[in-house]
Amino acid sequence: MKNILFQIDAFTDTLFKGNPAAVCPLESWLDDPTLQAIAAENNVSETAFFVKRADHYELRWFTPKTEVDLCGHATLASAHVIFNFLDPNAAAVRFHTKSGELTVERQGDLLAMEFPSRPGTPCKAPQSLIEALGVAPMECLLARDYLAVFESEESVQSVAPNMDKLAALDCLGVIVSAPGTRSDFVSRFFAPKVGVPEDPVTGSAHCTLIPFWAAKLGKAKLHALQLSERGGELFCELHKDRVRIAGRAVTYLEGTVNLF
Repeated sequence: MKNILFQIDAFTDTLFKGNPAAVCPLESWLDDPTLQAIAAENNVSETAFFVKRADHYELRWFTPKTEVDLCGHATLASAHVIFNFLDPNAAAVRFHTKSGELTVERQGDLLAMEFPSRPGTPCKAPQSLIEALGVAPMECLLARDYLAVFESEESVQSVAPNMDKLAALDCLGVIVSAPGTRSDFVSRFFAPKVGVPEDPVTGSAHCTLIPFWAAKLGKAKLHALQLSERGGELFCELHKDRVRIAGRAVTYLEGTVNLF
């Protein structure tokens, strides 16, 4: 059995930048061990699988180690595949996911996604987090992930975490963030617990970052940069209990996989 596979660089307009996601359109769902094995074989931070239904797509995301409930860059990559290869006349696409219904719309050369907002709850930074990061943040919040807030872009860039200690924390991942010099805010994201030591660009983390920085800066529209080695750019907006995250994507690879 052969199946088409794409690899898309998301949140960038330049090949070899942004966050690579594998996208695997399916005629029908394979069993979960096979989906996980494909994701492990692809060995990028997320592989997206989707199945077309009457007026929407069922969408799931897997890291090399586990299924996750929300992934921004692989959603952007999936929409890019649909718009460019499967349904080029579509203006929008709806996905049904473990995080509810997600929509992606064309906005010029941008693809705009609407996700649930995930505001963090302020908390005292646990000693285990401080030891894992090697430095104490100015502020700390907890949602799905810890959000550690620092004073400057340089502080975020210089964080060199201990991945083993990060993986032992009681959260999926850790976001580090600060005001930006070239953007409203910057961030990095680490999730070694699920096989992603540092994610190049993380849409789902911005579900927590956007409400935080919108309140902090007093503005609903925000420009964000993720400071990984590959780097990425996001155009963000807060809408009550939803966030809009827009970005670009480029196709790196089209191929087939031999499943059986």
